[in-house]
Amino acid sequence: MKILISNDDGYQAPGIVALYEALKDIADVEVIAPEQNNSAKSNALTLHSPLYVHRAANGFRYVNGTPADCVHIALTGLLDYRPDLVVSGINNGANMGDDTIYSGTVGAAMEGFLFGIPAIAFSQVERDWVHLQSAALKAREMVLAMHQQQMITIAPWLLNVNIPNLPFEQIGITRLCRLGKRHAAEKVIKQQSPRGETMFWIGAAGPVMDDAEGTDFHATAQGHVAVTPLKVDLTDHANLGYWAQTVSRFSSPRV
Repeated sequence: MKILISNDDGYQAPGIVALYEALKDIADVEVIAPEQNNSAKSNALTLHSPLYVHRAANGFRYVNGTPADCVHIALTGLLDYRPDLVVSGINNGANMGDDTIYSGTVGAAMEGFLFGIPAIAFSQVERDWVHLQSAALKAREMVLAMHQQQMITIAPWLLNVNIPNLPFEQIGITRLCRLGKRHAAEKVIKQQSPRGETMFWIGAAGPVMDDAEGTDFHATAQGHVAVTPLKVDLTDHANLGYWAQTVSRFSSPRV
């Protein structure tokens, strides 16, 4: 099994180091990750400036770009082989509910999925890497089980996995979940720069609005691992009939 690892916290982040250490003896593992923290970059690609790849002392390769950049260039010319699995993380904090839209961790995994490769995004629920080794062991356990069940050789799939910050023996069962939902983000923070210019900082994520049973928020709050299968098709299939009628009125001939 050949695994490509990336993340959005940067190639020196403890999460990606722990993930590499957990997987390196069950697969041929390659790390290609951003040079700097690229949290909340989603699926962004760098199109108007060159990308450079360097190798760190520990063998990891890093790119002056986004998480999606790293996976994209790896799969379109940097690697001389096709990985069996793309794994992103372990992220420093949760990627649940609406957060998955913005997440660079999910974006890196999704880039692999778009190229037809099974992909997993791993995140810890709380920040600051508490019980990181436990999360890495849980990630290893999941990847190994999927490999043994021959799930990595079939059609591509995309999983978003959030792991509670608990000792390994206290982590609950793995639960299949839907994404929950947050309220709108908090207000932008406005400040004055030392030069008298107005600066704006994006506000914090909004509080949880939907954490009902069956959501990723609910599962992780109970100490369980939340696994959510994701798709890329953003089409509003349920309302295509409504929009068909509406669009037909747009295109009706003028009287």
